[in-house]
Amino acid sequence: MGDKLLKEIEKGSKLAVMKKRIITHYIYNGSSTITDLAKEMDLSVPTVTKFIDEMCEDGYINDYGKLETSGGRHPSLYGLNAESGYFVGVEVRQFSIHLGLINFKGDVMQLKMNVPFRAKNTPECLDELCKIIKQFLQKLPIEQDKVLNINVNLSGRVNPDLGYSYSIFNFDERPLSDIISEKLGGFRVSIDNDTRAMIYGEYMQGAVKGEKNIILINVSWGLGMGIIIDGKLYKGKSGFSGEFGHNYGYENEIICHCGKKGCIETEVSGSALQRILLEHIKNGETSIISNSRKNIEEITLDDIIAAVNKEDLLCIELVEEIGVKLGRHVAGLINIFNPELVIIGGDLSRTGDYLIQPITTAIRKYTLNLMNRDSVIVESKLKERAGIIGACMLSRSKLFES
Repeated sequence: MGDKLLKEIEKGSKLAVMKKRIITHYIYNGSSTITDLAKEMDLSVPTVTKFIDEMCEDGYINDYGKLETSGGRHPSLYGLNAESGYFVGVEVRQFSIHLGLINFKGDVMQLKMNVPFRAKNTPECLDELCKIIKQFLQKLPIEQDKVLNINVNLSGRVNPDLGYSYSIFNFDERPLSDIISEKLGGFRVSIDNDTRAMIYGEYMQGAVKGEKNIILINVSWGLGMGIIIDGKLYKGKSGFSGEFGHNYGYENEIICHCGKKGCIETEVSGSALQRILLEHIKNGETSIISNSRKNIEEITLDDIIAAVNKEDLLCIELVEEIGVKLGRHVAGLINIFNPELVIIGGDLSRTGDYLIQPITTAIRKYTLNLMNRDSVIVESKLKERAGIIGACMLSRSKLFES
């Protein structure tokens, strides 16, 4: 069933284009009647009925029964058949991997979080990544030939349309998506930026409640931004939009991992928090972490977040300072984009109000008043699941959106 759909899509026929449009409509709107679908697609009811009948016969669409109305004939509701195909998402993080599976309707079937992994820019690390994905696929409670696509989230510069990553695993002239596909035995594979996946996850199943112009700030080991404009993911010409953390921000002479000095990320990120905390501890300041037996050079971001949530004063102070700095920069983004919604996500958002309140205060101080009234600041609803759910949802949408 899935093979037939993929072959039709690859041919690019008018029939396939119409079926993609119908599936995309159901992805974003859920079940609907043929009349509503015809209006949305600007087609006649008989034409849409023909498409729906054929897609029901092929198994992609289900008739979900009659819609209750106040009078007259009760129209039938149609929607995606959950079992007609499945999609896998993979989120590659600095120190772990998340993996997930959704069905054709977008229901989350399985999540496997925090699989141990150390992201390194080496061929061996890529092999390890593919090994972990293979093991996940082998244990799925479905037939593997029903997996229609696997989407892999990566940090940094990713061109999702061409399948190239320029920040990690850039060893070959071939697209990284093709290389991973080969290593996995021929599964269709796509790749995308991790923060873009996060905002898509929030848009589809998280904090977004009808808003169409949104930015998401991902404060994790690095600092990234996802952008949705008029309900569409904004990628930029080559897929590199959202490199917020690599704007120039500070005269600090600190070399960012991108090779430049003074990036915002050098003062506002999880890696910056770790560096600053170690400097304070080495200068004799105390915290829960410094009193532990752990070698301070081995302190992780998770350790720091745990200390904040145990009300460690030094860690709270440093997180609040980062919140103030971040709020100033986000205020500039609000003045530029005038978004309806700003979502604060990523690992550091797990510190809750210790980060969110300083951000909000700084935004009120540094934005234009009218702009500030337009933008609601919220914490990520999906939290640590935003990226992996977004990866799964992108895995599906990439097949059907032009």
